[in-house]
Amino acid sequence: MSFLTTGDHTRLFVKDWGSGRPVIFLHGWPLSSDSWDDQAMPMADAGFRTIAYDRRGFGRSTQPWSGYDYDTLADDLASVIEQTGAKDAVLVGFSMGGGEVARYMSRHGGRHVSKAVLVSSVVPFMLKTADNPQGTEQSAFDDMAASIKEDRAHFFAGFAKDFYGVGLISNPVSTETLEWTRSLAMQASLQATLACAKALSSTDFRRDLAAFKVPTLIIHGTADKTVPIDAAGRAAAAGIANATLVEYDGAPHGLFATHKDRLTSDLLSFIRSA
Repeated sequence: MSFLTTGDHTRLFVKDWGSGRPVIFLHGWPLSSDSWDDQAMPMADAGFRTIAYDRRGFGRSTQPWSGYDYDTLADDLASVIEQTGAKDAVLVGFSMGGGEVARYMSRHGGRHVSKAVLVSSVVPFMLKTADNPQGTEQSAFDDMAASIKEDRAHFFAGFAKDFYGVGLISNPVSTETLEWTRSLAMQASLQATLACAKALSSTDFRRDLAAFKVPTLIIHGTADKTVPIDAAGRAAAAGIANATLVEYDGAPHGLFATHKDRLTSDLLSFIRSA
């Protein structure tokens, strides 16, 4: 575990485990690289080098005021790839992290990337517009921002339940996992939390899809309430050449916890494939 410094002097906390072909994990909003541990550990055990880092403003990375747009976040990913010497890498982006993968592929030409994975990703476009009728209304994102400003600890307690599909009958994760998720969310600065929520909800990645020139795996739960599959996983699969869509029937957003063994197995199979 170490830190690296980006072009604008932001320090990013990086985990670098194992050796072999690099697999770079990008975490979702509002979490940190710790959310990928259940996949990174078995992948390192299987002979891969697993690299995961805390997005600027989150986890143990520094908390600058600016730089939460996807162009800058893609540049941060480029810094990680360059400074770790990762080549022939597989990028795995969860939720918001999928947007960083997409923007890196277009902005940096997919340099040193051989495969890509989008898990419960926000790609290609979350916002409902005239030409994106399956997206989410702007008012929903406005309400979310207002709730975060009012009492983000309370907001994240409820958010975590939808994130993992917890209901009156369904309890796919423990109470302790819900508490852990809220603790990860509270590590981020309020500025980063709000700015990244705006970026993930309003950034249109539809033009970035053509930049995926490598085999791409898309994994999405059919019961995802946080990032609904029709506007995200299915739309991304339709727009990315050489993409394979795997739908987890009845699964929620937080697949890294609710379906961790299946997710790890699917990732390993895809990475090992020719």
